[in-house]
Amino acid sequence: MIRWLLALGLLLATLPGMAQVYTYIDAQGNRVFTDQPRPGNAKKVQLPPGNRMSPPSASAAPAPTAENRPEPLFHYEMLRLLIPEPDATIRSTAGELIVSVTSEPGLKKGHRYRLLLDGQPTGAPGPSPVFALSDIDRGTHHLAVEILDEQDRILERTANQPFHMQRMSLAQKRRIKPCAIADYGLRPECPLADKPEEESSILPFF
Repeated sequence: MIRWLLALGLLLATLPGMAQVYTYIDAQGNRVFTDQPRPGNAKKVQLPPGNRMSPPSASAAPAPTAENRPEPLFHYEMLRLLIPEPDATIRSTAGELIVSVTSEPGLKKGHRYRLLLDGQPTGAPGPSPVFALSDIDRGTHHLAVEILDEQDRILERTANQPFHMQRMSLAQKRRIKPCAIADYGLRPECPLADKPEEESSILPFF
């Protein structure tokens, strides 16, 4: 029994995966296995299903290489607002403000500054460290500045820095510095329409 099982195993190992196996008893009483049908007493052998493993899929994602790893972000040692100073009070009739920033090291090629007023960008980012703002509402506001790289990634950002805008009305400016005759038409708070008529120095003729 063991001999013919071994013979069957060897035969299966040498035959193609889809070949048919036959068995019969020869004239000497030995069991024989073959892949050729034999007229007479040869019988088909029922083969068990195969146990083959599929090869790994070729579409599997490749391991990351040095070429496709993202470059590390550049970091600046220092970034801060120079003007205005923290908690500064700005007095402007038109709500105007000049903002200046600095970084260490200096701005790298392709990098840009972006100024934020109350969390919103004041304009398109650019290489200039000076920003001119106007028509800022009266009250307390917050400034912050960011540095962006070529892919618009934020490299650095300052904390929000408060300042206070005081917009004086024309009436307030006139009270602080009353209009002289020569000021009308020159100072915005002294329009020509408000210029008083000059008194005549000629006495009336009787």
